[in-house]
Amino acid sequence: MSDSLVTIFYIIAAVLFILSLGGLSNQETARRGNLFGMLGMLLALVAVTASKEVTAYAILAIALFPAVLIGATLARRVKMTEMPQLVAILHSFVGAAAVLVGLGLQLDKSSHDGLLPIEVTIREIEVFVGVCIGSITFTGSVIAFGKLQGLLSGKPLLLPARHFLNLVIVAITILLGILFAGHGDNSMLFLLGAMAITGILGVHLVMAIGGADMPVVVSMLNSYSGWAAAAAGFMLGNDLLIIVGALVGSSGLILSLIMCRGMNRSLISVILGGFGTGDSGGSTVDTPDGEVTSIEVAQTADMLNNANSVIIVPGYGMAVAQAQHTIAKITKKLRDNGKQVIFAIHPVAGRLPGHMNVLLAEANIPYDIVLELDEINHTFPATDVVMVIGANDIVNPSALDDPASPIAGMPVLEVWKAKDVVVMKRSMGTGYAGVQNPLFFNENTSMLFGDAGENVDAILADL
Repeated sequence: MSDSLVTIFYIIAAVLFILSLGGLSNQETARRGNLFGMLGMLLALVAVTASKEVTAYAILAIALFPAVLIGATLARRVKMTEMPQLVAILHSFVGAAAVLVGLGLQLDKSSHDGLLPIEVTIREIEVFVGVCIGSITFTGSVIAFGKLQGLLSGKPLLLPARHFLNLVIVAITILLGILFAGHGDNSMLFLLGAMAITGILGVHLVMAIGGADMPVVVSMLNSYSGWAAAAAGFMLGNDLLIIVGALVGSSGLILSLIMCRGMNRSLISVILGGFGTGDSGGSTVDTPDGEVTSIEVAQTADMLNNANSVIIVPGYGMAVAQAQHTIAKITKKLRDNGKQVIFAIHPVAGRLPGHMNVLLAEANIPYDIVLELDEINHTFPATDVVMVIGANDIVNPSALDDPASPIAGMPVLEVWKAKDVVVMKRSMGTGYAGVQNPLFFNENTSMLFGDAGENVDAILADL
């Protein structure tokens, strides 16, 4: 394929990627956005494979076909509750790719042939930055995968003087970069040293982040992977890779900022870590004074039957129980009976940005009844019944009432203002942030204990 045709393919692919991001910004157009993205990536792969620079097709095939099979198998088998882990580990692959590209270029002495000294220095800076960003992305993503998978504790690792330690690592990395540029054959040692120390930085940064911030961490790692891809594009002189990396990096950063605003936290405070002290399993802690009102399935069904307006608040517990399809049937039944049913989504519900939106879309719940926090909080006082399914931290009133709470200031869904609240949980354990919830002891709150999937099936049967 000629260079001109490759460039045309790159331009079309870049436009499709931009259209893909635009489509993903809205639920109604998200499916079309995904299709644009897949088509753009297909065109990019065809253009790269058919370009003059690629000649070792046998080696490419040996690498490509197993990768396609593994990727397709994982995508089909992964559960929605495991999607955050999959996304995290995929980010690590992007980081590893950037590292390997940088090391490969450094080992290839012919890559500097015909370059002026200033051009060689620029190439070395590109390689150094790409390897460092890739190393941070790789190790940070592996640690995030371990936390989300439950292989590592969700509690933040708070080392003494951890911020000073981070600054020291950054200073050493900059020093190694200065030594790396223009030092001939010995420069590989400086590059490997930088790779190792930035890998340690990636581990430390994510280990210091607690469970409550993991959705933001996944989004931030998405941004890191984009910048790693852009760095690889600079190293390889591939314009499309630079464009794609910049799009992913900037959009991931914007999403992280949106989620931080939803938690009333700064992005810097999330990156520095220390917030969210709970394990993903949710351990029982000291609870506020008062008694919990337990409720049965039949009583819950009666409350829904007698209500005129219902708000459903999904959380990670709904994802674990895979209860979204039954919830969709309950919603249809109630709406057919003339009741108003809407869904309230918190920006950080679940373990992944947009986790709950994806689950509800999977169950074909109408987009127009799925509302965000700032769109729905004012409607709770006029609501008859709120049904909270497996959510905890995002409906915790201590975020507003208790200045000493670890989640103080975080915007939450003010479900307690409704006439009646039904909370579905397995136990009285805390959520991912490890923070106790006074909502469970309110007079208008009833607890429906047990598996959410079994409970919603029974509620549907009663209805």
